[in-house]
Amino acid sequence: MAKAKVKKVFLDSLGKQNPVFAQVLGICSTLAVTNVLKNTLVMTMGVVFVTALSNFTVSLMRKVIPSRVRMMVETLIIASYVIIVEIALKAFVPDIWRQLGPYVGLIITNCIIMGRAEAFALSNPAGISLVDGLASGIGYAYVLLIIAFFRELMGSGTIWGYQVMGSWWTNWSIMVMPPGAFFMLAVFIWIVKGLLLTHEEKKS
Repeated sequence: MAKAKVKKVFLDSLGKQNPVFAQVLGICSTLAVTNVLKNTLVMTMGVVFVTALSNFTVSLMRKVIPSRVRMMVETLIIASYVIIVEIALKAFVPDIWRQLGPYVGLIITNCIIMGRAEAFALSNPAGISLVDGLASGIGYAYVLLIIAFFRELMGSGTIWGYQVMGSWWTNWSIMVMPPGAFFMLAVFIWIVKGLLLTHEEKKS
């Protein structure tokens, strides 16, 4: 596995091929969990775990999976890892598990995970597929964490549940509502894709 290829796969998923702001995948999670930073961190860690190991497992099995049932097999693999995540959350952080509710189970339907399994893991070795899954998960995670940071700060005046804004601050209630998630995502995509990536393309 060439180091240059590994580096390219990893950096592309963090930057110009980021699943959220470049491919606009998995944005339902932005609406669902990014109003509280702590919940977002737990959710994104689960997605990183599932994406990386699903890619790895699908790649290991790619030569023995019949093409006519490949999507069912991929869904079963993804669901197995999601069940592990849900059991771990229920055992170790039950309060967060209750707050996230059904959204943990809905990791199964996250199109980033299925998309990477279909587009990458089925046609690449296990090692590089693991890197791709890990990078895609991290690329997804840092976008949601940035959005969650500003939504919680502006919507509740808190960070990680601790009050950081003084009495002078008026909470923007819209920021903890679903429209606030789409607003923050749109601003993030505009800044990164519209300004930063466009500037890099012009330089190259």
